[in-house]
Amino acid sequence: MRRILSMLSEIRKEQLKKVGAPEERMTKVSEMYHWFDQGLSNITPTDTNTQLEEVMTSADFTYALSEFVQRQMVAGYNVKGFAFEPLVKADTLPNYMPVTRYQHRAGLDDLEYVGEKGEARPGHYDDAYKRQYQVYAWKKQFDFSMRALVNDDLGYFTDTATDMGRAARRTLEKYVSRMFTNVVTIARLTGLGALYSTTGRLTTARISAARMAFNQRVDARNEPIGATLAYIVHHSGLVDTVAQIQSSTLVPELATNASNVVRGTFIPIEDPWIAGVSPNLPWYAFTDYRKEGIVPFVLARRAGIPAPLILRKKSDIESITQLLGGGAAVPPVLGDFSTNNVVVEVWDEWGTYIDGTEGNLFDVRGAYYSSATTP
Repeated sequence: MRRILSMLSEIRKEQLKKVGAPEERMTKVSEMYHWFDQGLSNITPTDTNTQLEEVMTSADFTYALSEFVQRQMVAGYNVKGFAFEPLVKADTLPNYMPVTRYQHRAGLDDLEYVGEKGEARPGHYDDAYKRQYQVYAWKKQFDFSMRALVNDDLGYFTDTATDMGRAARRTLEKYVSRMFTNVVTIARLTGLGALYSTTGRLTTARISAARMAFNQRVDARNEPIGATLAYIVHHSGLVDTVAQIQSSTLVPELATNASNVVRGTFIPIEDPWIAGVSPNLPWYAFTDYRKEGIVPFVLARRAGIPAPLILRKKSDIESITQLLGGGAAVPPVLGDFSTNNVVVEVWDEWGTYIDGTEGNLFDVRGAYYSSATTP
């Protein structure tokens, strides 16, 4: 209550200053609010009836109180998210040093017929592919005034920790989106030709072509492998297009009664961070690494940091009862000794595979790209 009265007093003083009120008027306001403070402390004020009448009937109190209680905080925007988890395989690293992973991409030679007393010829096997990646620290620091925190009657800082967590998540979503939207990854898929890329806009026929492209994937020995289109990752402007393809029993782009064979064969994922200008809105297709072992991308975290950390700097202030008395710690909300600033930091750690020719493609056989520049 004292905090409210103090703030009301300061509000009214500022209002009187703006209209050029005399100093005597300012002093009277202070006396009236001081009278209320005495009452809260069980101190019997002098001239009880007179002071009470002045405070309760004065326009100062009514005006200041009405301004105070009418302040409200309007809710913020709802932010779009990118549910990228099915697209990247999670890995955990022990420290910040690069780790090595070996990827087996081919089987052994076929057997050969050997006649009576014949000797089998030597076979050979392909070396595993070497992949290295590491994690990095991602941080942001925020400083708050101790007075601003104390005076926050609107609850502006109440959800600050939640907002910091959202900022960390948003940064990670953009990072994962850049794994497949960066120029090196796109150039790699485009350079592999029709089985890995196209220029067409998102249609039922194009999704069918992408499914057949996955169906023709081969290993390092050109042996067919099981690869299935599981996810379509698309620009936000393609939400209705995807919904129409998913819900139509017939091909929506054709006037004939051709059956929609791709309906229900994939899971759409909207990526709000994909850039594009209508009508040329890019889209991507990926396998499910959990079913067929084809890993398009990896996302590594350091052990012990599975999620963002929100840290607060410890106050360097000590409380003493006398000049040479012993010190006692004070609440961190008092901030530092010099400025009373409260310092908060958001800290997260992640990384992925990076290659000068592959981009972030851990296994190119799990991805497909369309620039959507052709109708």
